[in-house]
Amino acid sequence: MIFTEPSYEIMTQISNGGEEELREIEAIARTCYKSQNSECIGDTAKFVDGLIRRGHLAMLEHSKLTVKFTCDRCISHEIVRHRMASFAQESTRWCNYAKDRFGAEITFITPDLSDADDPEQARIHFDMAAKVCESCYMYLVNDQHVSAQLARRILPHALKTEIVVTANYREWMHIFELRTKADCDPQIRDLMTALLNDLRERLPIIFDRVG
Repeated sequence: MIFTEPSYEIMTQISNGGEEELREIEAIARTCYKSQNSECIGDTAKFVDGLIRRGHLAMLEHSKLTVKFTCDRCISHEIVRHRMASFAQESTRWCNYAKDRFGAEITFITPDLSDADDPEQARIHFDMAAKVCESCYMYLVNDQHVSAQLARRILPHALKTEIVVTANYREWMHIFELRTKADCDPQIRDLMTALLNDLRERLPIIFDRVG
């Protein structure tokens, strides 16, 4: 049994300061105004910032950003609710955690039990439950020769999963607006807040106003 922390990886290569990405958005948006030969061309950041300030966010839908999250199944269930995105997720149907390539053990996401009356005792009981799930899964697969796609039903929401999410900038802005609020699940809030801060450094024109 292994515990790991939630994390993310930005899979899309973003140019320095997002210059290439902003130039592409500008070139696309200027089609609307037929201003490709405008004498004001040159300040791409200012142009894209103006689009966002005016609410012309449809131009951001021509973009693409792909991020891989490592999280538990609770969080992945929330992520896939954003239907204006594409997903690829670690499959419990095809991934047999009893096999050597998984270390013949199950990986869980470290739980956030900060609101427990006794966090230490809460963690002890959480670990006990995770261990029982792992033990029963291994028994079903190894001793009873149950297939992974059937044995997976005993796996808990705390199971570690990897999910790749691809969406345009406008949808990512919407995701951040919803998933960084104070009343969100703490793990998705922390994960999305960290990603948002990262993107503010890489693409400030797009993401500085979010949140």
